[in-house]
Amino acid sequence: MTSKTDESLGYEQARDELIEVVRRLEAGGTTLEESLALWERGEELAKVCRRWLDGARARLDAALAEQEKDETAATAGGTAAGSGSGSE
Repeated sequence: MTSKTDESLGYEQARDELIEVVRRLEAGGTTLEESLALWERGEELAKVCRRWLDGARARLDAALAEQEKDETAATAGGTAAGSGSGSE
């Protein structure tokens, strides 16, 4: 479960902290308990990043769908070129 602090992290902040966690894990020299804590923190940060990226993807998809809808309406309302590009 992510903490309220994690929810307020921006994507870049979470990504940068995740990079540091990975560096520390790869460098070794930590106890098993420290490594597990780092791993858990990394998992939390990865979830924060995933939420940001999922949100960005949803915004892009919505913008592209709106653009396609506007283009389809303009084509249907203007001169009919018969391009047939509206099928999926």
